[in-house]
Amino acid sequence: MFPTLDPVLLRSFVAVVESGSFTRAGERVHLSQSTVSQQIRRLEEQLGCALLDRRGRYVVATEQGQHLLGYARRLLNLMHEAVEQIQAGDNPGELRIGVAEDFAAERLTPTLAAFAKAHPNIRLEVTSDMSAHLWQQYRAGAFELILIKQRRGQAAAQASWPEPLEWFDSARAPTRLQDPLPLVMFPAGGLYRDEMIHALESAGRRWRVSYLSASLASIGAAVADGLGISLLPRRLAHPGHQRLTPAQGFIAPASVELALHYPSPAPARVQDLARRLVSLCSVPPAALED
Repeated sequence: MFPTLDPVLLRSFVAVVESGSFTRAGERVHLSQSTVSQQIRRLEEQLGCALLDRRGRYVVATEQGQHLLGYARRLLNLMHEAVEQIQAGDNPGELRIGVAEDFAAERLTPTLAAFAKAHPNIRLEVTSDMSAHLWQQYRAGAFELILIKQRRGQAAAQASWPEPLEWFDSARAPTRLQDPLPLVMFPAGGLYRDEMIHALESAGRRWRVSYLSASLASIGAAVADGLGISLLPRRLAHPGHQRLTPAQGFIAPASVELALHYPSPAPARVQDLARRLVSLCSVPPAALED
């Protein structure tokens, strides 16, 4: 007879492979290091093979362990989905997500609409805010999923994409030659604001805040109308903007990314929305417009 795979043992096995350590795996599954080690030995005895290579600095999966890893993840996710569906019944409830304020609504809403059509019993609650605020709220448990801007590598994400930035000035009423340089920016805590200040301070440029707003549309209009320059995602270029180049003394930082965060393992509804967002964000904006 085939051995019955205990989900508790599988969960510990996945935790060890993903963390590379029995100690860190124990922290993830809320068990002691010795208990996790015993569970892995039991699993190896059941399957009759070594699943982990313990000889190096980090614990890694053997060839047999790699084969088991994919099945273990699928089994755990399937069990999680089954429990979720049984407990939810006919009322799965709501799904709370946070989205960076400057992620274009016209790109996002069709994806959310398709998800809502596929899950008519789920009420979507979408909050748009500055990324720093969304991250804090996500850490506090306010959201099941967030799509935010962050510095590259700032926090491990389930998926991420580069977000090229550019300096922009008004095309008809440029201000780049003014001293001090007038800046159009988001309130304190905004990621682009911090990048702007750091870049100008590093270059020894004098600057002043000429326009402050939490609205992306307002920021873009202020630059176009000649109130000052700003650092914005390249994809958000306004017809009234002109791009400032490194030759003009404006070097754009390459340290920002769009990041998708959600817990793992995640409920089935979160995984479905995450897959849709990954598909959306993996397509360049220009391709969507063609």
